[in-house]
Amino acid sequence: MNTTQVLETLQKSYPGARYYLNFKTPLELLVAAILSAQVRDEVVNESTLALFAKYKAAKDYANASVDELLKFVGKVTFAGNKVNNIIAACKILHEKYNGKVPQNIDELVELPGIGRKTEIVILTNAFDIVDGVVVDTHVIRVSYRLGWTRNTNPEKIEADLNKAIEKQWIKKTQWLLKAHGRAVCKAPTPVCSKCPVFSLCPRQGVTKSL
Repeated sequence: MNTTQVLETLQKSYPGARYYLNFKTPLELLVAAILSAQVRDEVVNESTLALFAKYKAAKDYANASVDELLKFVGKVTFAGNKVNNIIAACKILHEKYNGKVPQNIDELVELPGIGRKTEIVILTNAFDIVDGVVVDTHVIRVSYRLGWTRNTNPEKIEADLNKAIEKQWIKKTQWLLKAHGRAVCKAPTPVCSKCPVFSLCPRQGVTKSL
C-alpha cells in the first residue's frame, strides 16, 4: 500500500486543493464547521459571508437569538439545531475561555455541535495541530476504493488512515481525496478512465466505472 505515491500524484493533479470552508479566525471556523454537517460547502460559504461580517466575537453569538442567526443561515440543513449549538458553544467560549477557541481536544469535544471530525478540522486548519485525518464522505469512499481501509465506520477508517499515511501527509489527505472524489472518483460511479492514480488503485468495491 503506497499511500505516499498516491498522495504525491494527487497533489500534482490538484495543486490548488485546500480546506474548503472560508474563515479568517478560529471562531469563524468553529461556526462554519458546525454549519457544514450534511450540507454543501458552497451553501455554508455563501451563508457565512454576511454572518461573519456582523458577528465578530463569541459573545456576539452568545447574545444573539436563534431567529437572528437564522436570517443568515436559514438555507443550511438543520439550521435550527445548528444555530442552537453555535449559541450554546459560544456562551461556553465567552464564559469559560475568554472568548477564545480552545486548542485542546478534550475541551473542544465538550462544546455543543463539536464531534470528533469537527474537532480535528478545527485543530488542523485553525491551529495547525494535526491530530488525525479528517474523515468525510469523500475520504470514506476514495480511501476504501484505494484499499487503504476495509472499514465503513469513520472512527475505524481514521485509525486505519492514521497508521497508513506518513505524518507529513495527514493534513492534506482530506483535501486531496475530496478534490479527487469530486472530480474523478465520484459516487456512485468513478471515472476510472481519467484517474491519475489508476495504476496504483485496486478499485476495491468498484463494480462499474466510466
